[in-house]
Amino acid sequence: METPIIPLVTDEQQKLADETWRKSIPAQVFLNYFFAINYHIQEADDATGGLQHLPFFRAHQAELVEADLTAVTKLLHSCWSTEYALRSTAELGDEDYLRNALHWTFPQAYHTIMAGLQAFLYTAGVRGNNPSLVRREVGRLVVRNAYPRPVSFYAAGAYGDFSIHRLPLAGYKAGLNIASKEIDAQAQIGQFLRTTRKLKATATRQQIQANPNTAIRSQKTGKVLDKWTAAHWQQITWRLGYTTIFDLLGRLRISQTSREIERFIEAEIDFKLFHQSLLNIVSYLNGIHETYVAKAIGLERYQQLVDELPKHLHHGFVEERLRTRVQPTITGETPAPQMGIAA
Repeated sequence: METPIIPLVTDEQQKLADETWRKSIPAQVFLNYFFAINYHIQEADDATGGLQHLPFFRAHQAELVEADLTAVTKLLHSCWSTEYALRSTAELGDEDYLRNALHWTFPQAYHTIMAGLQAFLYTAGVRGNNPSLVRREVGRLVVRNAYPRPVSFYAAGAYGDFSIHRLPLAGYKAGLNIASKEIDAQAQIGQFLRTTRKLKATATRQQIQANPNTAIRSQKTGKVLDKWTAAHWQQITWRLGYTTIFDLLGRLRISQTSREIERFIEAEIDFKLFHQSLLNIVSYLNGIHETYVAKAIGLERYQQLVDELPKHLHHGFVEERLRTRVQPTITGETPAPQMGIAA
């Protein structure tokens, strides 16, 4: 008589595991996207990809009066305090804590970068904080090569005919696994750009068609069109601007009451890896914006601004970035080694 084979996992357990995995796919894809951006930054962040090689950076200057410096300082303080809070979560948190912290870490990552971006835009002559204005202006700056190569990618074109720029491997099919090669990272970023631009295009269409003054209508009946052709999509492309890394980061603005955030919290993904990827992206972009501000106001004045930081920001990541990234980029000198400061 044959010995019966006892399965290691019952059908019920397998169904439960499959269901958990299925529920985790959207969150896993989202993690993949941000891990891919971080991976691409680390891979492409070489000596030739730096700010100091960009004509736009070398030409950047600003004439600022004291009131302007006060406004820029306020934006930077907002940027740094929010980044401080984001970093504190990582220091306090185990896996479960980080899982539930998504309610605030997602918006924190977005807002710290936006505040730093606005400080940079202020020195570039863009003084408004309207999200549409900020998005449009930073899109133009990305296309004009104001940003280093690792984050200079963007999507353009009409719905159904999107084109990805400065990501040569973005046309490959994106997998469901964490990127382990540059081709994986670029494929996932390319997919993220396309899906984000698609969402923007469909939202723009809804907005236009909901307004009787802007709605595209049938030439025969005069009724608002339900179905659009490629030509109709083409008509609204100018409204989309360019889709850049800042639009991708905008996807982090998930409301605390949203069902989507609950899907993330219930998912089985590596929350520490997610948080670390976000932190690295935040630090990289904030460092770029800090360097632009320092060049605009002068390194000496920027050093003074850092010296006068609130107590909780003393001897931390702001000083470290000034020493290792901001100052060397502006002066061309290699930073002296220093111990004991948080990166």
